[in-house]
Amino acid sequence: MKKRRQEHSHVLLKLAGVVGLCGVFALCGLGAYGITTLFYGYMDYDPNDLVKTLVNSVLSCILFIGVGMIISFFTMPRHRGRFQPLIDALRRIAMGDFRVNLDIKLAHEWGELVEGINHVAEQLNEMEKLRQEFISNVSHEIQSPLTSISGFARALHNERLSPEERNRYLGIIESESKRLSKISDNLLKLTALEGIHHDLERKRYRLDTQLRAIILACEPQWMEKDIEMDIDLEKVEIVADEDMLSQVWTNLLGNSIKFTEAGGKISVKLERIDGEVRVKIIDSGIGISKENQERIFERFFKADPSRNRANSGSGLGLAIVKKIIDLHHATIAVQSVVGKGTTFTIAFVQTDKKAAPSSV
Repeated sequence: MKKRRQEHSHVLLKLAGVVGLCGVFALCGLGAYGITTLFYGYMDYDPNDLVKTLVNSVLSCILFIGVGMIISFFTMPRHRGRFQPLIDALRRIAMGDFRVNLDIKLAHEWGELVEGINHVAEQLNEMEKLRQEFISNVSHEIQSPLTSISGFARALHNERLSPEERNRYLGIIESESKRLSKISDNLLKLTALEGIHHDLERKRYRLDTQLRAIILACEPQWMEKDIEMDIDLEKVEIVADEDMLSQVWTNLLGNSIKFTEAGGKISVKLERIDGEVRVKIIDSGIGISKENQERIFERFFKADPSRNRANSGSGLGLAIVKKIIDLHHATIAVQSVVGKGTTFTIAFVQTDKKAAPSSV
């Protein structure tokens, strides 16, 4: 009801404005007629009707423009004062100050413009917070291996070190260097993925063949920990970017191996259900707490800050996984119980329903 009243008020104001302009123009026409009549009488000159009409019309327009300029001259400061809060807000945003919150009272006058500026400022402020957090996380992740490398490099200057200690320090330096290289590589991958604005390199290929190849490539890792691998893969073709999905399976399987205790079990299942292709990676590892499950796909998030160096990562692997899955318009879900294991389920919607089971 209130909105309808405001709309009616706006319509009436517009009508009043149009009537006012017409009135002013009529007065200018009368003024022009009076001026020309006096001028012709003074000059004792009587032009024809066409000339009178043209002269009156031109003079009317000149008078109308002059009246408009006079009105604008006196009302401009007031109008500028009304615009000033909007101008100041836009200037603050342009200077990088996103803590802008225009008075909601202005919304009665400017409507969606005020709400739009407040919304833009809020979104930019959130992006700035994320940027600062990202820089802080990158600095922290890079600083940790650099500190280790620097510390153990200094320790190597001690000539009294035994060959065993020297080799151990060199091993740590090499390990931390690889860790630093992996952080850099993952950052580049994530940046590249977030900058994709074109179609993926999709092609039709056998997903079960790809999964089996990656499982075999990881055999040294799961064999070293004596992990039982349970593989159940249907014969399924999928249209997707093969290289990108290879990163997904490598990251997920690598995490499962890393956080599954020796003698544990990992299951990899591929099946087609109701038009969906589903991949499940199930492990009997340490699990993820309920409060952390919603955050594991965030950049640099680590569910367990107390992990030792051997099991620590950059916190970017699952963020890369989530981005690739999103680019394929697929879904990824996690179910986990601390101490009992974790299940990742990736689902792709496929229109091609041709599938045939195959033995492992």
